[in-house]
Order: sequence, then structure tokens, then C-alpha cells
Amino acid sequence: MVDSAKDCQPGSLNATLAAGKIILCLSESNTQDMFSASISVFEAGGVGLIFAQFHHDGIELCKVPCVKVDYEVGTQIVSYIRKARSPTAKLSFPKTVVGKRVSPRLASFSSRGPSSISPEVLKPDIAAPGVDILAAYRPASRDQDDSYEFLSGTSMACPHVTGIVALIKSLHPNWSPAAIRSALVTSASQTATDGMKIFEEGSTRKEADPFDIGGGHVNPGKAVNPGLVYDVVTEDYIQFLCSMGCSRSSITSLANSTIKCKLKSNTRLDLNLPSITIPDLKTKVTVARKVTNVGNVASVYRAVVQAPFGTSMRVEPETLSFNSTSKTLPFKVTFLSTLKFQGDYRFGSLAWTDGEHFVRSPISVRAMEAYAGV
Repeated sequence: MVDSAKDCQPGSLNATLAAGKIILCLSESNTQDMFSASISVFEAGGVGLIFAQFHHDGIELCKVPCVKVDYEVGTQIVSYIRKARSPTAKLSFPKTVVGKRVSPRLASFSSRGPSSISPEVLKPDIAAPGVDILAAYRPASRDQDDSYEFLSGTSMACPHVTGIVALIKSLHPNWSPAAIRSALVTSASQTATDGMKIFEEGSTRKEADPFDIGGGHVNPGKAVNPGLVYDVVTEDYIQFLCSMGCSRSSITSLANSTIKCKLKSNTRLDLNLPSITIPDLKTKVTVARKVTNVGNVASVYRAVVQAPFGTSMRVEPETLSFNSTSKTLPFKVTFLSTLKFQGDYRFGSLAWTDGEHFVRSPISVRAMEAYAGV
């Protein structure tokens, strides 16, 4: 490997040195990708490529046989090349290795929140497997109508979730789309296979927060039996659109019925989502929610609160007792800023548990100034 051509820019490789060799390229920025590097290797007569980059999520095409590694592995390879008298590399048939890497991790290219259109609605809802899992699709080119190409990423994460939704719907045919979304969000996992928090890939490589993974990594086994669900009816959505300033005529056209907007200050925050997002906490704010019991008829759930840093939370009531006549129960959560001019989003959670189920709602709050007194 020549230092001046370490990232394999076009025309930078010495054809005499590269011919017949497997080339190691170290990309220190996002200006060079593996496909472009493979073209450089191919044009220089190389037969293979090892591409080292900060992150290595996602599938890329190559002009020659290639493999992508992170900087740690790339550095180990450089050390081997410098120490070995005759460094060698071998290409073998790929195989699936299970349990060797901590998973899941959020892809660097995955979409992030908060929502710019409706910041009171947490986005994304959920994270699901997508990277390096191939999904076939029809190419846009008209002369390839009878062929398929492969994609990875959200192109596969979406059908994964769709399949889980179909499973839930088959077991609970009367559940609404909102109830199914609630089951997915509140039963999701926030921990990786090593028991630690899920991390997100990228230049920061930090613990994933609700703006990265929403409720967490989807868990179909728990989603089919969530215990409680946050349901939403059409009227709730209508009042939410009213609070966003949408015209009555446009909402009437969408709902295909005459609507009436109600004057209520907290409508956006009170949409019965399985999450709570407060984008601008300037004073004490109380958010209303209600949950429907879909588990054992006689169940008692207790609140488990993890307040965002710099914010206090109070849940009323702290216990929800369900029976044959009380299947849906309301509760309120009061938020209070304890730090002045905090400015950044902080994250927490509210969970309801009966000892068997753990119905967790992600919480994101941006407190702007302190409020004295509870």
C-alpha cells in the first residue's frame, strides 16, 4: 500500500505494484466509497479490495471481490502487512457467523427525529432489521422489466415490520392500526445482545435515543401480547389536525364528513400516542393519555418512571386497576422543568407493569426554563 494512495482515489495506484494483488484502502472521510475504490483497484490490475472505513453498515457493489472492515480491523491488517515478510490474503466462500458481533446497531444512514412538521409526535416509531438483509425490487429501467435487483436498509426494515403487523393482525383482527403501532412501540427492546444499550453508527457513535430508534428494536414475540395498548380514534386525529392549523375544509375533505374543531390548548400533546414528546417545556405541562387492557381481565398496573434529566415527572394515578367493566383507563403525566434554559432534548420513559408485561413509552422533553413549585 502506497501512503499517497491509501484511500485508493482514481488514478492513484501504481499498476506495477497493484497488479495481481489484494489492495488495502483506508478511507479517512466519506469522500471515497468502496465502489469507487474498487474501480481504482480494477483499473490498476488488482484482484481484490479490503476497504477500511469509520463505519461499515450497508451493502455496496464492487468491481472486484471486496470486503469492508472498520478502522480497528484495518489497523490490525496494516500492522500485519508491515511485520510479515510476505503478507498474504485468501478469498474463501462467505459464511454466516452468529453471535460474534454485538447487535443490533442503528445504521448511520437511518432516518432520525425529531419531526419537523409535527414535533409533538415522536419519530421514528420503531427500529427493525434492514442492513445487509437483501430485498428484491424491480429496477426503474424499462429494458429490465423481467429482472430484479437487490437493496438493503429501510427497503428491508419496512417489510420486516409489515410482516410483524400482519402477524399481530391475524391474532387480533379487531385491533386498529393505532393499537398495533402501540404494541410494537411499547414492547420494543432498548438493549443489544450483550445486555448493553443499543448504539447508533456514525461519526458520534453514541447510545441510541428515541430520535434514533423510537421505542426501540422491534420484538414480535412481545408485540403480540403487549398487555396494554394506546388506541386512537378518527376524532382524535381530526382534533390533532385542527390544532396544527389545518383548514376545516381540508380536514372535511380528508375525513369525508363535516367536522368541528374544538378549542383545546393541549390537543397536540394529548394525541393518545404510545410516546410523549414535549418540544418546548416553558412551564408546567400536563399530558393526558389512556390505555386499554388487552391482557388478563382483572389486572393491576403500576407506573415506573424514568424522568428526563432536568425534568420531574408525576403520574396520576400511579396505579391502574382493570376489570370486566373498566377496560380503558385514563391517566395524566405532569412535567416540570428543574433546570433553567436547558435547551437540548432529554430522554426518559414511562412504563406500566403488572409483573408480567412491561408497557414502556419513550419520552423526549426539551425544557426551556425553570418552573417553581409542583
